[in-house]
Amino acid sequence: MEDIGIVTLGIIGLNVIVSYTGFNNPIFFENNLFQVRAILAGKDYKRMITSGFLHADWGHLLFNMISFYSFSTSLEYYLGPVKFLILYFVSLIGGNMLSLFIHQHHGSYRAVGASGAVCGIIFAAIALFPGIEVGFIFIPIPIPGWIFGILYGLYTVYGIKSNMGNIGHEAHLGGGIIGLVVAVALVPAVLTTNLFAISMIAIPTLGFIIVLVVKPSLLIK
Repeated sequence: MEDIGIVTLGIIGLNVIVSYTGFNNPIFFENNLFQVRAILAGKDYKRMITSGFLHADWGHLLFNMISFYSFSTSLEYYLGPVKFLILYFVSLIGGNMLSLFIHQHHGSYRAVGASGAVCGIIFAAIALFPGIEVGFIFIPIPIPGWIFGILYGLYTVYGIKSNMGNIGHEAHLGGGIIGLVVAVALVPAVLTTNLFAISMIAIPTLGFIIVLVVKPSLLIK
């Protein structure tokens, strides 16, 4: 098992510190979460980033950080710390950009979480590492990464449709596809070595995003 990368460790630490502060300081939480009105009308653009380090509760934080750690270590060593950091933040911002576009007329819409960036990391790992498998405690047999990518996308669509919690489910899709695109841009050779997995994730994910953009009423209540 590879040692945890310095950037991975720093990102996890920052998420824990910011989230813990938010748990104990409602004003801090309110001033840094993703809220459409505050971003568009108030021009408080920092929320596009700060909201990605806040979480709804300890369970939300733990799930995101375990998911992030599970995919980040190999990816950081493969890309190097600078490219890995770029991938993380571009995925985070890209996910929030999609949420902002979808909810631009919903001024009170709010969300928190690193899920957009984490999805970017997960989808990038699946794109860059052919044959990667994902295991779960309650599923004894690991599943191919591209199947996990599709299932995660379906879960996200369910989250959008059911309006689950204070979590930016749209950011999952946006961050995921941005992470995949950035990974391919950084290592274009994967288009020849891992085209099937990339296609299996990209096609349905782009389809979900097109539906959200063209006919959001089908998914958003």
